[in-house]
Amino acid sequence: MTRSGRWAEWGVSLPSFVWLTVFFVVPTLIVLSIAFHAPSSDGGFASGFTMETWKAVVRTPYKEIVWRTIWISAVTTAVCILLSLPCAYSIARMNTRWRAIVAGLIMLPFWTSFIVRVFAWRTLLNPEGFLQHVLIALGLADASVSLNYNSGAILVVSVYSFLPFAIMPIYTAAEKFDFSLMEAARDLGARSFFAFRKIFLPGVKRGVVSAILMVFIPAIGSYVIPDLVGGRDSELIGNKIYQRTFPDRNLPHASALAAVMGFSVLLPLAWVAWMIKRQDAREAKRLAEATARKLSGGAA
Repeated sequence: MTRSGRWAEWGVSLPSFVWLTVFFVVPTLIVLSIAFHAPSSDGGFASGFTMETWKAVVRTPYKEIVWRTIWISAVTTAVCILLSLPCAYSIARMNTRWRAIVAGLIMLPFWTSFIVRVFAWRTLLNPEGFLQHVLIALGLADASVSLNYNSGAILVVSVYSFLPFAIMPIYTAAEKFDFSLMEAARDLGARSFFAFRKIFLPGVKRGVVSAILMVFIPAIGSYVIPDLVGGRDSELIGNKIYQRTFPDRNLPHASALAAVMGFSVLLPLAWVAWMIKRQDAREAKRLAEATARKLSGGAA
């Protein structure tokens, strides 16, 4: 690459790099540094380095809350991806007019406040709500069973809230997919599900990865949903961070919990990135071997 090409590349990348540094890296380092201080009486943090905050976090039984946060976020992400794949596939196969209409309907809930939508679910799942009466009438639930204030309610509302974040990236990737490859596979005798799994899914892999990130990250940091539809035994780590920040006024403790949550996000993301890189390396190696075989066959 020439020197002018390098400068052009830096010119394109620099604004994003500065933005991420100022609004992501620097705040993250500030939050992490606060965790190494002691809380002050005015709700801030005292000067001087200490490990007491981390010792308090380790001594406090947060293991159950962290585990609940991870599994609810992971299941929410998995359900959203499973629902989004056929949805995005169907939208991408529609004509241009219907694509715009359906995509607009998917984004329509965002015209309403997020808290209003969660409150609506809280009313719907209320023991005296419509859904409870319908389930009791159908014999699918008992009057003593509460649909609200449990992990199941958090999971249902989380899937509803984050599903559009999964549909749109996959749909964007599916819109660019060449569906004639699917038709060719069927003409060669492949079943529809086999063609979907072996041809369509690899073709929209980048969209699926983006959808996983866009669902998992906000799900693991959610505190409004568990606060409104989850019970006291269904708290997530976001609720504890809020509690330590505002009611308890313990910023170092909240910062330490935020760091734990950050690592809970970064480790799965690092694993996904490593898997993608490994798969891309395998595909490149397989393509190189196939090309070498063709060249050696032509030479012979």
